[in-house]
Amino acid sequence: MSTAFTTQIENGVAELVIAKPPVNALDSREWFELAEGIEALGRNPDVRVVLIRAEGRGFCAGVDIKELDQYPERIVAVNGGNYATFKAVHRCEVPVIVAVHGFVLGGGIGITGAADIVFASECATFALPEVDRGAMGGGAHLQRLFPVQKVRQMFFTGETVTAREADRYNFIEAIVPKEQLRETALATAAKIAAKSPAMIRIAKEALNGIEDGNLEDKYRWEQGFTLQAYTSPDSAETRRAFVEKRDASF
Repeated sequence: MSTAFTTQIENGVAELVIAKPPVNALDSREWFELAEGIEALGRNPDVRVVLIRAEGRGFCAGVDIKELDQYPERIVAVNGGNYATFKAVHRCEVPVIVAVHGFVLGGGIGITGAADIVFASECATFALPEVDRGAMGGGAHLQRLFPVQKVRQMFFTGETVTAREADRYNFIEAIVPKEQLRETALATAAKIAAKSPAMIRIAKEALNGIEDGNLEDKYRWEQGFTLQAYTSPDSAETRRAFVEKRDASF
C-alpha cells in the first residue's frame, strides 16, 4: 500500500485521496503506485465510479523536483509514471471525477485533464510551470481544459489561472467553498453509481472512442521533448534554482 494516497469503496463509489505533505508532489515510484491503484479500482466489479481528491494545501504539485535534482537519471521513470497515471485516469473502465482545491500544477493538471468530470473549490488555481522547471509535457491534458491559445499562454508564461477565471472556459462542473467540495463531488458520484454498471462502463469506452485524436499518443510526443530538454544545462539550472529557492540564471 502506498503512503502517498488512500482508497476506500462505499456504495459503488471509490474514493482515492492523495495525501503526501507538504504539497502532494509524488516521486517516480509513487506515480507508478498511483497508476496501479487507479487501474485496480477500474477493474474492481464493486466500483462504479472513482473520485480522486486530495488533503493538504493543494491538490497536486506534480513531480518531486528535489528527487530529479538529486537523481536526474530518474526522469525516464518519472515520465513513465506520469504517463501510466494519466492513462489510468483517462482509460479507467469507469468514470473518474476529480475534486481539486488549492494548487493544481504539473502532474495535477495531467490528472485533471485526463478525468471525466471536474469539481473545484473556490481556492483552486491551475498552472503548468514546466518551462520554469526545465521540462515539457502536460499540454495535451491542459488542452482538454482550456482552448489552444490559452494553453499556449499558460505554457509559455507559467502563469496561474484561478478557478473563477477558469470557469469561463466551461470545464469545471461546479465551483464551491472548500468545505463543500467533497460532498458536492460525492453527490454526482452517487448519481452515476446508481446507474447500470454495465451501461456506464460501455458509455465510458464509447465516449473515449469518439474523442478527437489520441490523448496518450499526444502526451507521449510531448514526453520526447522532456528528455530533450533535460540534456540542456538550462534544465539543470531550473531544478537547482527551485531547490535553492532562488531565481534561475541563464
